[in-house]
Amino acid sequence: MGDGPIHDLFVIGGGINGCGIARDAAGRGYSVMLAEMNDLGSGTSSASTKLIHGGLRYLEYYEFRLVREALMEREVLWKSAPHIIWPMRFVLPLHKGLRPSWLIRLGLFLYDHIGGRKLLPPTRTLDMRSDPAGKPLKAAYRRAFEYSDCWVNDARLVVLNALSATEKGADIRTRTKVVGARVEEGIWRLSLRDLETGTIEEARARLVVNAAGPWVDEVIAGALGRNAAHNVRLVKGSHIVIRKKFDDPRAYFFQNADGRIIFSIPYEEDFTLIGTTDQDFDGDPAAVEISGEEISYLCAAASEYFVEPVRPEDVVWSFSGVRPLFDDGASKAQEATRDYVLKVEDAAGASVIHVFGGKITTFRRLAEAVLGEIGKRVGGRGSPWTAEAPLPGGGFGPHAFDATVEALRRDYPFLEGTLARRLIRLYGTQARALLGEAASAKDLGQCFGADLYEAELRYLAAHEWARSGDDVLWRRTKRGLRLTKEEARAVDVFMRELRLREVARAEAPTEGGRGRAGAA
Repeated sequence: MGDGPIHDLFVIGGGINGCGIARDAAGRGYSVMLAEMNDLGSGTSSASTKLIHGGLRYLEYYEFRLVREALMEREVLWKSAPHIIWPMRFVLPLHKGLRPSWLIRLGLFLYDHIGGRKLLPPTRTLDMRSDPAGKPLKAAYRRAFEYSDCWVNDARLVVLNALSATEKGADIRTRTKVVGARVEEGIWRLSLRDLETGTIEEARARLVVNAAGPWVDEVIAGALGRNAAHNVRLVKGSHIVIRKKFDDPRAYFFQNADGRIIFSIPYEEDFTLIGTTDQDFDGDPAAVEISGEEISYLCAAASEYFVEPVRPEDVVWSFSGVRPLFDDGASKAQEATRDYVLKVEDAAGASVIHVFGGKITTFRRLAEAVLGEIGKRVGGRGSPWTAEAPLPGGGFGPHAFDATVEALRRDYPFLEGTLARRLIRLYGTQARALLGEAASAKDLGQCFGADLYEAELRYLAAHEWARSGDDVLWRRTKRGLRLTKEEARAVDVFMRELRLREVARAEAPTEGGRGRAGAA
């Protein structure tokens, strides 16, 4: 099947970098196709610490360009997606014997002033004996600094970029693996395997972007047929989730005696997220999981600060991801650069751009850098546009979240306040498309538990490529934290049956030929 359209670019990888690149390119007028072998954001991009931040600790490694670029992006991204990104204050208690207060204060001075901060409040000093932030901590921590960064729902950020790319004309394929690629007469011919059906399809493109994250070297040596590559250093980062440890809306930044840091962050209203670890990893990124040693490390590190210790038995959920850092030869995993590196191959008249490393905070700037390289090879189209454009559902001001929730409740008065707030947090103004003409909770269909209704599942299947229980419960909604095993199983069964019916409809004979199964 080699007579299909020739796309300007083909993106391998549906994480935040791949989807960000696809969105930017499609918005400039390029024809784009993207293939993700699993669900969108199912790898590294949904296993982050959920922060849009400058990276205070990177100043210790003189990563000034990276930190400045990341700091500048905080408010840009917040304004583009105020439903899934919002400001958060971080409390950094001073710990005797570790980094001196003058050094931390110097770092925070730079943090406040090199990134063009306009909306986020500046650093201030706290007396932990009187400030509520000191209540959960041991009495030894008497002083702290409080500074600003932002929180992000990382998996939602990926999907919203994919949705925006689709709105601009991109063809997004999930559960689709690139199994081969060759160049003929200056055009890439890529073989795509549908991992649900096993069918093979061919796509054509003028340029390929390899944004496969932890699998970037595997794509180089496998599908692209190059020699074995060793460009990335795989570093595992794990997190634990416990029942809510403190009522304060602020997060904590804890220093450890080994030189590392961890965060303790309010999570999903009733929980606390603690992480992350940094360990070199040489296994299969698809099979990464937290170790008992990592759980013990995170519990011990948090217990150094909290009056009430964190124990392994307190963990209600954990997740791990593999960061594909560019291998710069750093001696320790935590010292390896988080900056992104692009490598371009121009061969046989066709180009491929390999993307290494990067932070979720700087994905948009990375995409702009990739588009610069694409323009040199495919021809310039449009100009940078994503800095001023809201992501789907984010078309309200950065301070208008509560007003947006109230507007939804006025239009749908049957909604409980917690459900209305959750829907705006996930979907923003798109929540109305999900609710449609519903006039009562009954109109939303079956409730699977924890205010997760059939209408939401159908919306996610139809518009957001969700096909399984995990897609819904652990990436799109995080309702997995609240459902029983039986309820979670019911969600999975419903989603898989929905998908089977969708495929059957798409493949049924229609007037003029057979249908074809695409993204749900």
